[in-house]
Amino acid sequence: MLFVRPGRLADLDALEHMARTAQPVLHSLPHDRRALEARVALSEDSFRAEVDFPGEEFYLFVLEDSETGKLLGTASIVAAAGYSEPFYAFRNDALIHASRELHVNRKIHALTMSHELTGKSRLAGFYIDPSLRGDAAAHLMSRARMMYIAANRKRFTSEVFSLLLGVTDDQGVSPFWEAVGRKFFGRNFADIEIESGGRSRTFIAEVMPSYPVYVPLLPESAQRVLGEPDEKALLAYEIHLEEGFETDRFVDIFDAGPVLTAQVDRSACVTRNETRAVREAAAGEQGATYLIASNRAGDFRCVLADLPGEKKLGAPLPQAVRTALGVQDGDAVRCVPLHQQTEEQPDELSGEAQ
Repeated sequence: MLFVRPGRLADLDALEHMARTAQPVLHSLPHDRRALEARVALSEDSFRAEVDFPGEEFYLFVLEDSETGKLLGTASIVAAAGYSEPFYAFRNDALIHASRELHVNRKIHALTMSHELTGKSRLAGFYIDPSLRGDAAAHLMSRARMMYIAANRKRFTSEVFSLLLGVTDDQGVSPFWEAVGRKFFGRNFADIEIESGGRSRTFIAEVMPSYPVYVPLLPESAQRVLGEPDEKALLAYEIHLEEGFETDRFVDIFDAGPVLTAQVDRSACVTRNETRAVREAAAGEQGATYLIASNRAGDFRCVLADLPGEKKLGAPLPQAVRTALGVQDGDAVRCVPLHQQTEEQPDELSGEAQ
């Protein structure tokens, strides 16, 4: 079965393979092996550290198949985006241009480079192996991060955000990048994506325009994709919405992909959380699918499993699930319904900008 756990240095080979082959590019995982090793070591230190407030911590999670030991995905949390250097995005402002004499009053949208997201906790680095069909693994890999945040509130800010992949064509060309970024960088979108992997965004302030970019002056192709997720990111978009994220007025500075934000107190992993006691599952017991996370300090695990709807019935878990979680009868686990209502989900791959 699939379960989520913290990444470790022993996973370095698998993580390096994902960093080099993932599409879209995993910004949080550098291609250089030494830099990647340092990033994984930082994650191990972050999980072990006693934290009273978010700082430079970085938390890397992996999705493992318990039967084969193979890693099939990864995702991460940045405790405070731009902790040491500003984190930049475009803010979509509405400016009023008016003339009483000419009887003109127009609302014009303009993109202003902003670092207002600096210091907020960020969900990043999401990747699922393309061989995994359906949305269950994507839900588990993505939302396990919010399960960890809900159980470790002091480590993160009260608001979290996530950047989703903006629209690109079949050749990986971003209409927004062609209209804006290329004019200043003189480089292909894919090249910048790779070179920025694992780096800060300080170079953006050095090259990108410091004055507002007036949206009506952009080509129609660029205007149409502002704040729109790529079709490869639609499942990730739906997963975030189910968790309680909402669209914001910020867009990614590279491809104009949407920025989604959530108040942790209002997220599903907090408002719908239940603490249940583990017990042995009886034959024939059925229920709805839940995200289930262990409460063991320093050894976070998260799985998907079916539980009865009533909290008083506890958490009847098969042995395979208990082994994956590292729990036994009587242990407490955090449980959150995967969906508000049981329904069939589309069979599609997930995508999330990094």
